[in-house]
Amino acid sequence: MPTMTSARRSQWPVWLCWLAMVLDGFDLVVLGTVIPTLIKTGDLGFDAVGATFAATISLVGVGLGALFIAPLSDKFGRRKLLIACVAGFSLFTIGIAFAPNVAIFSLLRLLAGLGLGACLPAALAYMNDYAPAGTAGKSTTRTMTGYHVGAVATALLAIFIVPNWRLMFIIGGVAGLILLPFLWVKLPESLPEAAPAKAGEATKATAVVDPSTGTKQKTGFRDLLQKPYPLVAVGIGIASFMGLLLVYGLNTWLPQLMAAAGYPVSTGLTLLLVLNVGAVAGLFLAGILADKHGTKKIVLLWFGLSAVLLAILSVKIPNEFLLNAAVFVTGVFVFSSQVLVYAWVSQLFPARLRGTALGFAAGVGRLGAIVGPAVTGTLVAANIAYPAGFYVFAAAGLLAVAALFLVPHEVKTADATVPAHH
Repeated sequence: MPTMTSARRSQWPVWLCWLAMVLDGFDLVVLGTVIPTLIKTGDLGFDAVGATFAATISLVGVGLGALFIAPLSDKFGRRKLLIACVAGFSLFTIGIAFAPNVAIFSLLRLLAGLGLGACLPAALAYMNDYAPAGTAGKSTTRTMTGYHVGAVATALLAIFIVPNWRLMFIIGGVAGLILLPFLWVKLPESLPEAAPAKAGEATKATAVVDPSTGTKQKTGFRDLLQKPYPLVAVGIGIASFMGLLLVYGLNTWLPQLMAAAGYPVSTGLTLLLVLNVGAVAGLFLAGILADKHGTKKIVLLWFGLSAVLLAILSVKIPNEFLLNAAVFVTGVFVFSSQVLVYAWVSQLFPARLRGTALGFAAGVGRLGAIVGPAVTGTLVAANIAYPAGFYVFAAAGLLAVAALFLVPHEVKTADATVPAHH
């Protein structure tokens, strides 16, 4: 089994974690691409209510996976957890293609979500264990470009494959199974310093015995309740909630918001693509600037600009070029704001708590992913989505800025001071 040090210069971990994020991007979009067909044909007994339930339960699964499974990477190692999560996600996703009814379909989406929800925090924790010092911003944002590449690729794939919805899930599951042997053979173990703390530092948190040394190790959410972490956890949690509220709210309802504003439906669909292309560009820019100027400064600036740009979109823009440009720039800031939160969490917490902290941020964020589309959908149903939807999104950005101001620049811990910037 390869070790992290022997593969220090290897690009395998970078690409494997990136591909794990591509699977996450597939999962983000796949249900949206097949729901219209399922409702139209009534296949498996689907209707609008069944589709809403399946979509919600999927996000619940991902949130639970991030909160309760991702922290296990601090106990058992990132490599083992990534392999187990990709295996589980792949098998349950293939199973969805053979579901006999809405209930089994939804249950399998929940189970697949558990594995996938833990994948993102584990992969980001791994990349930050592996990345050279001072590159946490770049390593996090570049890994997350896989998320949007997966989303765009799945949307394009659906154009050729839907209405054969079963094949969409088979392709996604098989892609995960193909990735597994590469993860097994080419992914090194985490760095030794990423292992949980020794018994001398133990507190009331969950204790685990290291079989090689017989010493107790500890990690767990209780650590986040102990000084100096509660204030950090609250600020990060609120920002992550607002960040994913924006990502999912916009991805779900942007075409409808634009239609409500009087733009053609085709324009709304094009703008969704433009928004996600902007997201990829924003991720590269955000990572470079965060490593150069400090993650706190850049994440505050990013959320602030997101709020301003979302408010501007509430104004009708008659020129098509200017409209596309405005949505592109909005995509640059909105989606990478959330990823910068992950990058900052990776820097604020010591390696032994990194998986737990990222799991907490991603898990709380997934609650925002459920709330965002629900709130926007309520505005759409009440026929006040435009311009009110953009005001709600802008307010979410401002709340994230306020929450992140609470988080100190550096955290003094028993592990030594962990700076908030590099």
